[in-house]
Amino acid sequence: MKLEVMPKQRAMEAEQREEAMEMSGLELWKHEKPASMVVFLPPPPPPPPLVPAAAAAAAAACGEEATLVPPLNFAMVDDGIFRSGFPAAANFRFLKSLNLRSIVYLCPEPYPETNAEFLAKNGIKLYQFGIEGRKLTTSELLLLQEPFVNIPDDKIREALKVVLDVRNQPLLIHCKRGKHRTGCVVGCLRKLQKWCLSSVFDEYQRFAAAKARSTDQRFMELFDISSLKHLTASHC
Repeated sequence: MKLEVMPKQRAMEAEQREEAMEMSGLELWKHEKPASMVVFLPPPPPPPPLVPAAAAAAAAACGEEATLVPPLNFAMVDDGIFRSGFPAAANFRFLKSLNLRSIVYLCPEPYPETNAEFLAKNGIKLYQFGIEGRKLTTSELLLLQEPFVNIPDDKIREALKVVLDVRNQPLLIHCKRGKHRTGCVVGCLRKLQKWCLSSVFDEYQRFAAAKARSTDQRFMELFDISSLKHLTASHC
């Protein structure tokens, strides 16, 4: 027996199916994640231009970091002890960074006014031990002979007493080029520190280079350290 569906019933079923589909689409829309949105923000405004005073201060700060120039032949000898050639004005900022208390100056000429002003401004004490320098004459150069240089033992000894006094440190030892007079003081200090002579001479020659003098090395070899040994406890 074949059942026939009435037209009214068909219409009701169709209507119910449409409602079910609408509800299903609504539920799907509710659970569907919305697409991510990209928000484009405008770029931040540029910083305001520096006023002249601020620009000058910034330039000075950059320059202070960029111009630390050590003197010729500068090197650290030991904790709180440095050596070099004669400092120029361009080296003052570098020297200031060392927080020096003293300078041991080994030339007989008066200290230049500009350098003296720098020391006074920064509370640095000057100890001068004038040791005469000597250049080879033309005939000595032609004969490859080296002159006898009278290195004053007493001045080297007094300079070492200043160098080894911790109350004077940090300090800088310098002459004109940081080679011969400074090399002799440092070489005698190395003997106090119980360096072997070959190491003392190697260090001297590293700074003196082609201008190394056998008279300087002879002086260091013969220098009597016995009267200074009690000063070296902190450096040996």
